[in-house]
Amino acid sequence: MFVKKNDYINKKLILLPKKPGVYFFKDLKGNYLYIGKAKLLNRRVRSYFQNNSNLSLKIISMLKRAEDFEWIVTRTEIEALLTEANLIKEHGPYYNVLLRDDKTFPYIRITNENYPRVFITRKLINDGSKYFGPYTDVKQLRFILKILHKLFPLRSCDFNINKDTIENNKHSICLDYHINKCNGPCEGLISKDGYNNIIENVIYFLNGNIKKIIKEISTQMINASNLMDYKKAGLYKEQIDLIMNFTKKQGKSIASFEDRDIIAISSKNNFACGVVIRIREGRISAREKIMLKGALNENKSKMISDLIRQFYLITHFVPSEIILSDQPDYLETIKLWLESKRNKKIKITNPIKGEKLRLLKMCQQNADLVLKQELLKKTSRKELVPKMINQLKEDLNLISPPRRIEAFDISNIQGYNPVGSMVCFVDGKPVKKDYRKFKIKTVKGINDFEMIREIVLRRYKRIKNEKGVFPDLIIIDGGKGQLNMAVSALKELGLNYIPIASIAKKLEEVFLPGIQEPQNIPKFSSGLILIRRIRDEAHRFAISFHRDKHAKNSINSIFDKINGFGPKTKIKLYSKFSNISIIAKTTPSVIKEELNINLTLANEIISVAKNHKKN
Repeated sequence: MFVKKNDYINKKLILLPKKPGVYFFKDLKGNYLYIGKAKLLNRRVRSYFQNNSNLSLKIISMLKRAEDFEWIVTRTEIEALLTEANLIKEHGPYYNVLLRDDKTFPYIRITNENYPRVFITRKLINDGSKYFGPYTDVKQLRFILKILHKLFPLRSCDFNINKDTIENNKHSICLDYHINKCNGPCEGLISKDGYNNIIENVIYFLNGNIKKIIKEISTQMINASNLMDYKKAGLYKEQIDLIMNFTKKQGKSIASFEDRDIIAISSKNNFACGVVIRIREGRISAREKIMLKGALNENKSKMISDLIRQFYLITHFVPSEIILSDQPDYLETIKLWLESKRNKKIKITNPIKGEKLRLLKMCQQNADLVLKQELLKKTSRKELVPKMINQLKEDLNLISPPRRIEAFDISNIQGYNPVGSMVCFVDGKPVKKDYRKFKIKTVKGINDFEMIREIVLRRYKRIKNEKGVFPDLIIIDGGKGQLNMAVSALKELGLNYIPIASIAKKLEEVFLPGIQEPQNIPKFSSGLILIRRIRDEAHRFAISFHRDKHAKNSINSIFDKINGFGPKTKIKLYSKFSNISIIAKTTPSVIKEELNINLTLANEIISVAKNHKKN
């Protein structure tokens, strides 16, 4: 149960930064279970692992399914909230409450018109308009817009005003003009340049440069106070506080339609981690992590070059700008490649100041933290011993958990075509690249005991000579006889310190060296179940190898008497046709063409195959 802390979780909790961000819990398959945001990640995430009766049943249920957690660092709590919303919308975690109306956050829009309008919108249109936001407090946003209209004579109508409409008197001034809320652009009472100067002041204000505005309201507040109109003065003070608070939280962020990827890399020893933060339409939409191996003594330029190529090789979309923590090797070549992939020009930058640098620093923080998480995970995985391995240690009275297990089996038919097999399991899972096959070389006739001795001797003699890795436990498919022969092989090599056991087929009894009676292991022990699984895999692998060898030997024996059918032609025949039945059904012309032989020899091959099939 994940809610209970272990050593891995304790170490990971220490890595949590005292910064705002987004955290997410994942299940065993890596699916998102829950996404949340935090003002301080270290406090919020740790609260899930404390004895807290305030946790809802839903969260408790989520924690039972969770296998791990991760996080993304953001610059502000507001940015964390927006990132959380985007990630929830994208991944739809089971334990998150999704917005019913699926509304996006609001923006302030300044239209791209001759006489721009200023209003709130939730829909972003790429028509040259300027967007400020997104904002999370709609009530406060409406108040700011009200302040804007009070401070600046902005038009509130939605008329399409241009030179023709003004000259033809298509529109008339409204009440706003008469109460000094608008300068009457609809009738040309203010020039286009004059109106755009007002819009520039609005942009200046929305960018956070509000000293002039604050000064004006402060003057009004002082005047009201001098007139002893304290109620009005209090309202002015409240306006100033709200504007200050609003601009402090929102900063100078202007939504841009320019999609960006921000890439930073962090490395330690032989490991490196790259983080890609995707910004789409001015919002963080995703964070990707890419682990790079073999990073020892590699410079950042080489690593980030490799990272870019790996990432965009599997990514269809290339943004218009890529911001990098380090200058990559082969920059121009990479740029040309990405431009051909996008079919448009792109910018690759390494900023040294401004908003882009702040975004890059945020990405670098994430890269550093992700690397720490991955290194911790790797270390903990090495230290973590599966329960079945620990149980097997207890069942066989071993000194240490048998994490690497090798198992042997023999397969033959009355001593004919004898073969041996060895399978390898690490932490209870098969490692097929370490499987081995053995053709019995020294034993004649029916003698499974000696065959086991031969393959065990050959296997560990080679490992000893090559200074390879020895197993923590050897398992023999068989009873006490096979076990004793395997032990004698180990003694000959001076390796009798390696733990070894055998499992007999009939009663599924497990034997240990020097002990006459089988081990008393509970029938449903996970350790015994693992031994059976490994034994069955060794048996399957041995039978498979024996069938292949027997089939080839059968082909050898029946075709050996054909004149003109030499070794090279045999090899071709074996590679083109897998068994005698297929050869018997094949036409002479196909055999002739595939083996590059004459038609007479082809007919003879098919005839021999058909006769063998009848017998």
